[in-house]
Amino acid sequence: MRRLLKAAIFEPQQVAMGLAPGGKTAGGGGGAGGGGADGPSRTNGVAGNGRRAVILQSSLALQASAATPAPANLYRTVTGRIIDVSPQVIAIGDGGGERRFALTASATAWRGAPLDPASLRTGDEAIIRLLPSHPGVADRIWANIGRVTGRITDCDSASILVDEGATRGQRRVVIPRNASGRIQVRFPNLRPGYLIDVIGIRRRDYLEGLIPVNPQPPYRSDRVVADRAGGGRLSDAIAGSAIWHDSADEPYGVLGVSYPAIDPAAGCAEDSAADIVPGQAPTFRQLPYLAVGTALNVRNECTGIAWMLPVTGCAPMARLFNDRCVACANSPRGRIADLTVASFVALGGCLEDGCFSATLTIGR
Repeated sequence: MRRLLKAAIFEPQQVAMGLAPGGKTAGGGGGAGGGGADGPSRTNGVAGNGRRAVILQSSLALQASAATPAPANLYRTVTGRIIDVSPQVIAIGDGGGERRFALTASATAWRGAPLDPASLRTGDEAIIRLLPSHPGVADRIWANIGRVTGRITDCDSASILVDEGATRGQRRVVIPRNASGRIQVRFPNLRPGYLIDVIGIRRRDYLEGLIPVNPQPPYRSDRVVADRAGGGRLSDAIAGSAIWHDSADEPYGVLGVSYPAIDPAAGCAEDSAADIVPGQAPTFRQLPYLAVGTALNVRNECTGIAWMLPVTGCAPMARLFNDRCVACANSPRGRIADLTVASFVALGGCLEDGCFSATLTIGR
């Protein structure tokens, strides 16, 4: 099933991006949900074919209606397991073969901390960013990076159990001693009911939490103001912060954005799974309602790169946070978009930053 989804999504995207079909650009390999030595494992694997079908349909519908090619400054993304790496070249592959990419002289890598690309290890799951003008040349590599965003449901001295929503299930986070200080500075309430958002290294059955993403909201997740009607005339642009989510529950490399305020009449898979009455989902801020499948132009204000992406679902955890991104400048409001990894990197985002200031416009 997953191979069919990948074939349906990647080949149209590769054609739009000027890439040959059959490669693994914008996905493939093991992907964020792979089963390798450091692949992620969810305590409750509730995400299923229904959510994947919605994502697939939204992506293909936008591609079918797209009249303009991808912008020339858009980054390409390749994922796969590292089979060889040197200061000049990195090779990734799986049972279907291998691909090699030259590294720029200034290429950098991340595996829990910045390091030289040659220090990456064979077997690491890599997300590789390719230069817009040279799809065979890489300038940035992330190895085994993962993220957990949600509400704390249980914790002890060894780990934290985090609920990422009714359609995603629960993830376990282990915070090593060398990272506990900086995480507790931004997330002082590591207790059940409070929100957490951390980036780190994916291990077999947990995330090794290393980087806190913005300050923790001071309130419990069950004390967020209930959603109110966000209707009325849609403003020309919505400014705020865009984040990314770990993609273990969706097709690898899929391009799209989850939006915090899905029209109740259109339905939200997360709210349905959680038995939330339409229009009554908890949210910190009011945003105009949009339907799944809406074409959104997402602009990274830190890089100036913009691209049309489909709304593929709601963002059940993003809508609970009141934080603002400070990656390049303070965003004017909190989280307005939750991007897939491929989309976030394509727009020039650095995964370890966790967010960038963004502007959303409808169908432009």
